[in-house]
Amino acid sequence: MDFALNDDQLAVEGALDKLAERFATSPVDFHGFALVSQELDNELEESQYFEIAAIPEMGPLSAALAVERLARLPYTAEIALSMLVRPHLDLELPRPIAVIENGRPGRYVASAKTLIVIDGDSVGIAHPTPDDVEALPDSLFAYPMGRLTGSPEVTPLPAEQAEAVRNWMRVACAAEMAGLLQAAVDATVEHISVRKQFGRPIGTFQALRHRIAECAVLTGGVRWLALKAAWSGDAGDAALAALHAQDSATRVIYDVHQMSGAMGMTLEMDLHLWTYRMKALISELGGRSGQAQAVAQHCFGASAA
Repeated sequence: MDFALNDDQLAVEGALDKLAERFATSPVDFHGFALVSQELDNELEESQYFEIAAIPEMGPLSAALAVERLARLPYTAEIALSMLVRPHLDLELPRPIAVIENGRPGRYVASAKTLIVIDGDSVGIAHPTPDDVEALPDSLFAYPMGRLTGSPEVTPLPAEQAEAVRNWMRVACAAEMAGLLQAAVDATVEHISVRKQFGRPIGTFQALRHRIAECAVLTGGVRWLALKAAWSGDAGDAALAALHAQDSATRVIYDVHQMSGAMGMTLEMDLHLWTYRMKALISELGGRSGQAQAVAQHCFGASAA
């Protein structure tokens, strides 16, 4: 499977690379969990990157490429939902956008201007006031987490639109996970290339080479499935991409932290900025069991349990 980008898509990709260069390293004095950049958010907003999925020459594939590229940064901002889900709702919806799934805390909820509220099979839209939400600064997830404390009015979406929102949320999850996986693998490769044991870098030992190669293969698979789902817009492709992303992340997180040793468990190494975000994404949309049910429904015609 391969994708040939058109000239407009290549231009966007080059511009994103230039933008990302300024956010490629974390501050030396940062030793926390959530490294949020309002500057990154502002630049994306001003350059209208959040609208590229609605541009015919770009489409959701370009948006997925952007989400994947930006997820590799140590900095985070509310990107995936705005780029891949909002265009299928209403581009005029105010952002940031966050998800409340069955009452659970969620990413960016405390700053959200639009909430996608999922309650069982129903999906609705709400616009909370600052009094309706609460930040959770002690969360270990490397996102700014928050929860809904008030009762804003929720406008239910029609069943067809609700299903479309779920599908594009799966694409967004897979695309973001692809970038996080790649960043985690890259950071681990750098570590095992310089960390020495028995007089040589530990990355030269065959056992570690095999394990990091398996992580790279899983990461590549997540990326291609995410891009295929963004390109096709197919519900089955979206479910497969999200399932493979969440399943692969559990394996890769374990391996990269083990290969990074004690450094991988400290806040001095940026690894946690990607793996702890993946831990949040692993449980979204019902987690792996939820994606497996969606695969059964959309790929094999099985009825939902």
